[in-house]
Amino acid sequence: MMFALFMIVVLLVTGLIWLFDSLVLSKKRPAGVDEPVVVEYAKSFFPVILMVFLIRSFIVEPFKIPSGSMMPTLLAGDFILVNKFTYGLRVPILNNTFLKVNKPARGDVIVFHYPPNPSIDYIKRVVGLPGDKVGYLDKRLTINGRRVDVEDAGYYEYVMSGLNVVEAKQYHEQLGVKKHDILVHDVMGSYDTDTIGAKFLEGEEVTVPDGHYLAMGDNRDNSSDSRVWGFVPEQNLVGKAFFIWMNFDQGSRIGTKIE
Repeated sequence: MMFALFMIVVLLVTGLIWLFDSLVLSKKRPAGVDEPVVVEYAKSFFPVILMVFLIRSFIVEPFKIPSGSMMPTLLAGDFILVNKFTYGLRVPILNNTFLKVNKPARGDVIVFHYPPNPSIDYIKRVVGLPGDKVGYLDKRLTINGRRVDVEDAGYYEYVMSGLNVVEAKQYHEQLGVKKHDILVHDVMGSYDTDTIGAKFLEGEEVTVPDGHYLAMGDNRDNSSDSRVWGFVPEQNLVGKAFFIWMNFDQGSRIGTKIE
C-alpha cells in the first residue's frame, strides 16, 4: 500500500511538471534554449511510471513470500505474481471495487491487506466463504457439516529460524475442486480467548459473515491467520496468487503455477 502511494505521488509530480511546462514554460522559453533538466526528467519518467502504475494497480503485481506459513505450496523467498483483476478492479489506496468480476473460490490463494494493520500484505488460502459454517478439530477442517478429504503424503522436513530442522506430516487436502498440500505438526495450538482458533479448540464451529472470508496458511501449525486475528473483509482483498516467477535459492521453482 505504501508503494502504491509513493507511485501516485511520483506520477502526479512528474505529470504536473510536464503539464505546466507544456502550457506555460515552453511558451516563454526562447527558441534554441534547452528544457530545464527537471522538465526533461519528468517527460522521460512520466510515461514509464504511468505504465508501471496501471499494470501494478489493475493487471498484475509482484510480491515476495516472507515466511513459511504457506509451506509447502509457497516457500520463503518465492517471488510470486498476483492477478489484480480476477476479483474486480479496485481504486488504488482506497481499495474500493469499481468493477466487479469474480468472487474468491474456496481453495484460492489470496493476497490481502492484513486486517489489524492494512499497510501490511498477507497471503493465505481461502478456507471459508461467506455463509460457510467452518470447524477445525484434530487437524481436520469441517465445512458445512462435511469433513474435508485429505490423503496421507508422507513427511516433509524443513529448516526453521535458528537452523532447526523440523519434520511435519504432509497431506493432500481437497477444498472443493482445489487440491493442494498442507503440513501439520504434532503440537497443540494456543489462542487468545474469543478468537476463532480458541473456538475451534473447544470443538465449536464459526459462521463466516457476509462480505468476509476465513483464511488459513497451508503450514497449519505455523501460521498466523484467521484463527488468530479474525475474518478477511472483502474490501481488503488485493488479488489471487497464480505464479512463481523467481526464487534465487531454488531455481527449479521458477515457473511453478500456484494451486
